[in-house]
Amino acid sequence: MTGAPRRAPAPPAAPAARTDGGARPFSWRFTTPLLLGASLNPVNSSLLATALTPIAASLGVPVGRVAVLVAALYLASAIAQPTAGKLAEEFGPRRVFLTGAALVVAGGTAGALGQDLPTLVAARVLIGVGTSAAYPTAMLLIRRRAADAGLAEPPGRVLGALSVAGQATLALGLPAGGLLVGAAGWRWTFLASVPFALAALAMTWAWIPRDPPVARRGSAREVLARLDVAGIAGFGGAMTALLVFLMALPEPAWAALVPAAVLAAALTAWELRARAPFLDVRLLASNLPLVRTYLRVALTQLGVYTVMYGVTQWLEAGRGLSAEQAGLLVLPMSGLAVLVTRPVARRNMLRGALVAAAAASLAGSAGMLLLGTSAPVVAVVGVTLAFGVTVGTQAAGNQTALYLQAPAGRIGTAAGLFRTSAYTGSIASSTLTGVVFHDEVTDAGLHTIAVVLIAVSAVVLLMVLTDRALRKDPTHRPRKEPPT
Repeated sequence: MTGAPRRAPAPPAAPAARTDGGARPFSWRFTTPLLLGASLNPVNSSLLATALTPIAASLGVPVGRVAVLVAALYLASAIAQPTAGKLAEEFGPRRVFLTGAALVVAGGTAGALGQDLPTLVAARVLIGVGTSAAYPTAMLLIRRRAADAGLAEPPGRVLGALSVAGQATLALGLPAGGLLVGAAGWRWTFLASVPFALAALAMTWAWIPRDPPVARRGSAREVLARLDVAGIAGFGGAMTALLVFLMALPEPAWAALVPAAVLAAALTAWELRARAPFLDVRLLASNLPLVRTYLRVALTQLGVYTVMYGVTQWLEAGRGLSAEQAGLLVLPMSGLAVLVTRPVARRNMLRGALVAAAAASLAGSAGMLLLGTSAPVVAVVGVTLAFGVTVGTQAAGNQTALYLQAPAGRIGTAAGLFRTSAYTGSIASSTLTGVVFHDEVTDAGLHTIAVVLIAVSAVVLLMVLTDRALRKDPTHRPRKEPPT
């Protein structure tokens, strides 16, 4: 087994403002606000799922129309994640993190007070943009802190905690949303994020060292060129058109697919000529291991989100369970994911973790073939637990791959694209369940979904086994890490 050098000689101590004294580069004061912020986006992606029907009844609109609230956060997050990373690289991660937390407070408050659907859509966009700032800025802060501390290996404990916050908390939104709606009403699904965002904002302001002054200010035109605003706009337009096409299936909206293809081609041509490209096409073409990491994340999250929403939908429509009961049956997936993630990440496991993730996804997908309206509840829990292993191992393994494969100076944007890949998988999962359950939610439809996920899991497993870049597994013997 190969691995990175065990420890590089420690460089001279960095200034206290950058390393928190050097001896404790990843103290709880440094990590707590980052982990709290990173958990808000995945939780909010599922928090509203059980509130759609009450919102429709309260506003007097069809249930189908309020589904735009889910799509709004998906789209905002898919575009905002890499954008936040780019802004963090340019202006400083602390500044972007604080701005994002403030947007979450604004969005949660607006949603709680909103009286019409457009206001709620705007609130969800604000929440999506605000929560999207946390993960890429956290990765940038951690990467810089590790470099200042002279670490030659990924800080597994911290990355493991970030994996738990950013991925393993995903399924918590379903039961939490059901409990909030049942106990206090749908407005609390918006308001719930406000106190946590305020806490993250206050802790970041007090405990995260200030960003250094922006060295390259220049004219507004020069700043916009460094940010590649045209590239960001092209990426956003292409993603929007693609989402419209996917959400319209099974009736294909060709009027949306054509603009998506045209914008994607124009974006590629522009980025090849841009001085500081937002989507560095040349870098991606020369860094195929990173591209494969993005593809693995998208395909794996397709299965995870399908279990979260497709199986939950089947439990409610096919077995007659309430939204709260269905959400609670998915909850063990998050619990097991948390238990699995920490030891995998602490050892910086890479190939072994990803093999386990694909194998567990394959087993869970096969288990879905055995589910039916008369299947025991324990069988449903068994399927969710298999995907809990998938969530925990893939979150840790793919995040370690991202940390090792992304250039240090572009880790913010790379981390944002990492999360965009996850949202691409979630959008694909909603398309899959929408097509299969378009007319009726049945056992046969669930089994069709299972067959698709078996094929997807097999492809991911084959990708991992044949990826030579993953054979340089950074797993290593126990070593001393800086105290956390």
